[in-house]
Amino acid sequence: MNQLKPTQAAVLGMQHLLAMYSGAVAVPLLIGTALHFNAQQMTYLVSIDIFMCGLATLIQLWRNQYVGIGLPVVLGCAIQAVQPLTMIGHHFSIGTMYGAIIMAGLFVFLIAGWFAKLKRFFPPVVTGTLITMIGLSLIPVAIQQLGGGDATAKQFGAGENLLLWFLTIIVIVLIQVFAKGFWNSIAVLLGLIVGSLVAAMMRMVSTTPVTQAAWVHVPTPFYFGMPHFEWSSILTMCVVALVSMVESTGVFLALGDLLQQDVATDDLKRGYRAEGIAVMLGGIFNTFPYTTFSQNVGLLQLSGIKTKQPIYWSAGLLMLLGLLPKMGALVTMIPTPVLGGAMLVMFAMIAVQGIKMLSQVDFNSQKNLLIMGISIGLGLGVSVYPSLFQGLPATAQLLLGNGIVISTIAAVGLNILLPKR
Repeated sequence: MNQLKPTQAAVLGMQHLLAMYSGAVAVPLLIGTALHFNAQQMTYLVSIDIFMCGLATLIQLWRNQYVGIGLPVVLGCAIQAVQPLTMIGHHFSIGTMYGAIIMAGLFVFLIAGWFAKLKRFFPPVVTGTLITMIGLSLIPVAIQQLGGGDATAKQFGAGENLLLWFLTIIVIVLIQVFAKGFWNSIAVLLGLIVGSLVAAMMRMVSTTPVTQAAWVHVPTPFYFGMPHFEWSSILTMCVVALVSMVESTGVFLALGDLLQQDVATDDLKRGYRAEGIAVMLGGIFNTFPYTTFSQNVGLLQLSGIKTKQPIYWSAGLLMLLGLLPKMGALVTMIPTPVLGGAMLVMFAMIAVQGIKMLSQVDFNSQKNLLIMGISIGLGLGVSVYPSLFQGLPATAQLLLGNGIVISTIAAVGLNILLPKR
């Protein structure tokens, strides 16, 4: 199914949108709540964040001589930015927070060419390990969603939640196994629809977000005031940007493997530059840093549709939802356990893609076995206990407390240091 009808591409684009929507709105909700934004400010944050997700995706899709990797990727808010941005907002000001984001975007844009040259340190054993780690590290997020989202709540893991995620997964699996053609490719979307309809019959769907949302919102530069530039905040956000670049590298290389397309150094450079521009725009329009979302890789593998047509539709729909908050609020009506069921399938497929990449590696090599075992072990361990590095300075904690980053450092380092024999 390489050539899609417009209606098919639009439906597939909506599927990609639903796959990343909760992750995209999570960042503004978490930061806005932590900084005690009022209802009007929160409405702006969420709406314009969604609009900027679409714009950032378009910048990455439109490949030219200078920017854009041109792969079927979707960009959303970097979840690793929540804690440092909240800290900056508390200790300094909102203007300082956005000044740091703008400078971090400029930093990414300027180092894109140098960072792209590091590709030689990402052979299949490193890339496969990184992608496997990305998938495995995301699975606990899906499990938390399965139970209802808040693990401390009394209703976490309630019977109705278990029923909804189980039903969602069963629908996706049955469609993947028995359906053919276009229906097979929208299995995740159909699973979300069926799960939401059953949840509505169980009176677990609220229309409050739609009734309370505004009709129209327009992106406004420096909505919360002019940016302030403070060196420690800028340094912190540059470290966050490096973490995002490491994750994006893994996603770009995984997509190249999935599409059987070589991702060259120049491709990576254009991809990093596009992300840098997206991050700067996030600071200017007072939203947040943007990065390539890995969950959509799993969706590409599930659907089997590997063209950019649906991603263009997804970008356009995101921008439309950002301008029309009432329409955007419709998506938030999907119950958390239903979303968790779909997320579990997609995140597991990312790990499977990593394992598939590792199948190209020589398993008779002790070096390769050590790289894979130690890197995944460290990555999973740090993902479960990020407090392992709490005795180190805050900037070091930010870098090393991310399981994907520590797994990458271990894999790259061991690949360089260990002898071939």
